[in-house]
Amino acid sequence: MPHTTRVLRSEWTKIRSVRSTLWTLATALVVTVGLSALICAFTASQFDKLSKQQQLTFDATQTSFSGSGLGQLAMIAFGVMVVSSEYSTGMIRSSLAAVPQRTVFLLTKVFVATSLVLVVGMATSFSAFFVGQALLGEHAVSIQDEGVLRAVLGGGVYMTLIALFSMGLSFVLRSPLLAFAILMPFFFLISNILGTVSATKKYAQYLPDQAGKTITAVVPESLNRPYGPYEGLAIMAAWALAALVVGWIVLKRRDA
Repeated sequence: MPHTTRVLRSEWTKIRSVRSTLWTLATALVVTVGLSALICAFTASQFDKLSKQQQLTFDATQTSFSGSGLGQLAMIAFGVMVVSSEYSTGMIRSSLAAVPQRTVFLLTKVFVATSLVLVVGMATSFSAFFVGQALLGEHAVSIQDEGVLRAVLGGGVYMTLIALFSMGLSFVLRSPLLAFAILMPFFFLISNILGTVSATKKYAQYLPDQAGKTITAVVPESLNRPYGPYEGLAIMAAWALAALVVGWIVLKRRDA
């Protein structure tokens, strides 16, 4: 236990000493809350122009997280940098020399990073909700309404899972450039395209981001998925777990 405690402290020092990793978390909060606020304000001003069907299926809670699409990119960047910086700087050799038990090394790194991301994710989720509802005015909902608290908490969990998925994949790819080149275009562009093309839409709804975001939905008619919010989050969690398992296997088998 004393050895594990020292490793945890070491991982916390690594994250804290690299300013770019902390700035990405701050960026995730500012971008998500700021963009969501703009979308909520615009939606409130144009609400009367929406079709009757759009008004009936309007999900005020999910609208508060409209900026998470960009905010999640910062969480991805955090996950990539936490892991791949070890390889790009050559620190991985020193880290594994100090902690030869590679499973312990991975678990402690993931635990420290996840704890930090969960705190920021929850702060981001609650801030986006309350700011967004304030701007929606008469169309707003209360956090005490059915399903709303679940959605807000789920928003923070989603951001944590997206960072976990990125960490797992970064253990596989090792290179920060390669990880960014794959993850950023996929989550920012490719996933959305696949989700709108009729030939791929039914498969794209099981991608990690499209499944995970359903946890922020409260109005059932706005989901348009063959599964509910909890099932969607479970699919996202399975993707994150699979990425971490593959990353663990690669870490165990490859040389530093």
